Amino acid sequence: MPADYLPILIMIVVAAGFALIALVVPYYLGPRHPNSVKSDTYESGKLPYGEARRKVPVHYYMVAMLFMMFDIEVVFFYPWAVIFRQLKLFGLIEMGIFVLILLIGYVYVWKKGALEWD
Repeated sequence: MPADYLPILIMIVVAAGFALIALVVPYYLGPRHPNSVKSDTYESGKLPYGEARRKVPVHYYMVAMLFMMFDIEVVFFYPWAVIFRQLKLFGLIEMGIFVLILLIGYVYVWKKGALEWD
């Protein structure tokens, strides 16, 4: 039994070795020319404004979570489309139920006002 896990152990060791090399080699071989412009803070390429610890509205996080939830659900369409011909009518009905559940969730979120940006 333990011999069956040997390829997985080898893969983990090789992956860890690549990660270690990718972190150590640039540290020693990379150029180091620090100056005040490079050490200055920035936010997405722009100079920062206001305090760094300003509060972000909860609604921002709600919209982000909803986007991720519905976006990840769409990933399930690809494997379904690949084997659609094998599933025939059963697959079509199951995907219809899946889309209906997504639609009900979307309408619920919409009615609750979670998508409104005030």
